[in-house]
Amino acid sequence: MNPLLALNHFLNFVLPALVVALLTVGLTQIFFRQRVKPLGWIRPIAINFVVGCAALLAGPWVFGNDGKWVSYMALSVAIATTQWVIMRGWRG
Repeated sequence: MNPLLALNHFLNFVLPALVVALLTVGLTQIFFRQRVKPLGWIRPIAINFVVGCAALLAGPWVFGNDGKWVSYMALSVAIATTQWVIMRGWRG
C-alpha cells in the first residue's frame, strides 16, 4: 500500500467522526444558543472528534472489521453523550 492510498484509507476512516462532530456542535450552536455561548466552536469539535475516533477504533477491535452499523451507532451515542457532558446537560 503506497502512502497516498494509506492516507485515503485513514481519511475515509475518520471522516464520519469529523462530520458527526461538526454537525453536532453546529446544531447545538443553533438550537441551544444561550447555553453554549461561552464554549465556542473549536474545543467541542475537537473533543467530539477525538471521542468519535475512539468509538470508531473500538469497532474493528470488537468485531474484527470496520464498517459495522453498530460502530456507527456507537459513534453517534458517544458524540451525543460527550456533547451533553460538554453542555452540562444534567443541569437542565
